[in-house]
Order: sequence, then C-alpha cells, then structure tokens
Amino acid sequence: MRTNQRPTPVSHAQEIPGQASRHRLCVAPMMDWTDRHCRYFLRQVSPQAFLYTEMVTTGALIHGDVERHLAFSPAEHPVAAQLGGSEPDDLAHCAKLVERYGYDEVNLNVGCPSERVQRGAFGACLMREPALVADCVKAMRDAVAIPVTVKHRLGIDRVEDYGLVRDFVGAVAEAGCRTFLVHARNAVLKGLSPKENREVPRLRYEEVYRLKREFPRLEIVINGGIATRAAIEAQDGLVDGVMLGRAAYHNPWLIAGDGITRAEVVHAMARYARGQASLRHVARHMLGLYHGHPRARRWRQILSDSTRLSQNDPALLLEALDAVESPRFQEKTDERRPQEQAIQARP
Repeated sequence: MRTNQRPTPVSHAQEIPGQASRHRLCVAPMMDWTDRHCRYFLRQVSPQAFLYTEMVTTGALIHGDVERHLAFSPAEHPVAAQLGGSEPDDLAHCAKLVERYGYDEVNLNVGCPSERVQRGAFGACLMREPALVADCVKAMRDAVAIPVTVKHRLGIDRVEDYGLVRDFVGAVAEAGCRTFLVHARNAVLKGLSPKENREVPRLRYEEVYRLKREFPRLEIVINGGIATRAAIEAQDGLVDGVMLGRAAYHNPWLIAGDGITRAEVVHAMARYARGQASLRHVARHMLGLYHGHPRARRWRQILSDSTRLSQNDPALLLEALDAVESPRFQEKTDERRPQEQAIQARP
C-alpha cells in the first residue's frame, strides 16, 4: 500500500478555537469530478484551497480496491477523503485507511440526496438520525488522530425548520465534531434529481449564519450558490469559510492564488500528464481554465479533440496554451473583432 507524506495531524484539542480556519476556501466533493487528476489540477491553481475527494462508500473500501479509491499525490495537500456510510464500525475501519493513506481529514457525507445513497441508508437521510451520526463520528474519532468533519444540509424534504439543523449540529458536536460544512438548502429525498436538489430548494444563508452565532466555538463553512469572488468575500465575518462546488470546477480561476498565471498551471499539468496513463482523464478537468477568456472556446476545442487525446501526448496542453496565449493568435482575434461586432450590430 502506498502512503502519502503529510504534515503532522492536528490533534482534536487543537482543531478550532483560537486558530484561523483551515477551511477558509474549500472545493466540495463532487462525484465523477473531484478525482485525483482534478485535485492535482486545482492545487496548481490554488495553493491554499482545501480539497475533497469524491465520496467513497465504506463498502467500496472494505470490499473493493483501496489503492484505486484512496491513492493520491502528496502535492494535493491539504486534502480530505469523504466517506459515505452509516455503520460506526465500518466508518471507523475506513477512517483508519484514510489516515494511513495520509489524508489531512476524514469527512462524513450527510448531504447527498441521490436515490442510490438513500438505498444505502446514508447521505442526507441521516439528518433524521442525529444520534446515529453522533455514534459514527465518535467511532471515527476514537479510531484516528486526524480531524473528523461532517458535510450536511439544512434539512430534508419540504420542512424548513431551523430547530432540526440546530439540534443535529448540537448532537454531533457533543460527539466531538468541530467542523460542519453546511449546504444552505434542504435535501428533497423524493421527486427531485441530484441536479435539481442543487438548484430548487431555496438557499437559506441566514440559518447558516445563525448556526455560527449559536455555536461560536465550532467551525462553520457555508456551501451552495456561491459563484463569484464578491460572494465569497461577502461571507467574511459571518462564517469561518466557503465551500465551492461546480462554480470552482467550471471556472477554476475563481479560486486562483495570488501571482499564479494560467500558463504556469498548464506547464505544471503537462509535466504531470507525462506520468499518467490517459491524457483524456487529465485534460477533461482543465476545460474551464480559460473561462471568460476571449479564446476560451478554442482552448476547449483543442482539449476536446478525441483524435489528439487518444495519442496521449501532453504536448497537446502546450499547443492549446499557445493557441490562447500566443500574440500571433491574439492579433488574429483582434483583427476579427470589428467584423464580428458589425455582424452582431445588424438588425
């Protein structure tokens, strides 16, 4: 089994009070998206953002290929593994695996509303069972030294009752959890798809802020509907951090660190891709790097060329960079703009 070097784990007693949040900016766990290639790419964009794996079920780790699910690059730190499950003993066992592989944190999924997850009796439906979640958290904390955190919703189905989430957080905090990543919507378990569950239930930021006011010693991170730098900055002083999901995936420059250039990111990814079996699996996560740029479409076209991708030549990334950044291509773009503007102006 391969392990990944990481800093010495933060002890449970040191997790929150009196310290700056480790979760000021996070990228959410997203199934089929935040795999190890995606996380490596996002780390090139942002040195500080706290990254999360896709959800991994306890069954997949207990009965499946642990290396495939948990192996990652040391460059990804800080990074957390998210687990899906509801059996305290199974979660404790899997938390040990997560720690052994070198992750900085283990997170419990109490927010996913998909029918598949519901059939497994975990995810958002666990908000109905705060005592069980508390037992799961305690079992995990007893098993590992790294922090155990919980990602959850404000409630379930159509009932918008602040008392439910308040009591849930209170019960789980008593079991030792100090960090709560709160998606500021309900999860509707029947009648809405996972996509609709990210959009239809209304956002209730004030209830997340209220959690922070009522539990000042806990670390409260807000998630849901935040898609601009201004919206991120607006959370300062109200919560301890912000978690972005698809906004960061489709527009990764939203989380870019100071002084970093897109060209530097592309060169780093070209070096990384040389050691990977599939360029396609790497490039697919980079399509949004030039989001909003005048030549963003050309960038996406080159990185979506199935024939070129099948050749597994990382030079394709540098070719795409040249097509976007090179002055000679930029001049051609500038020359076309007056004609394009004239066409757009026609009635």
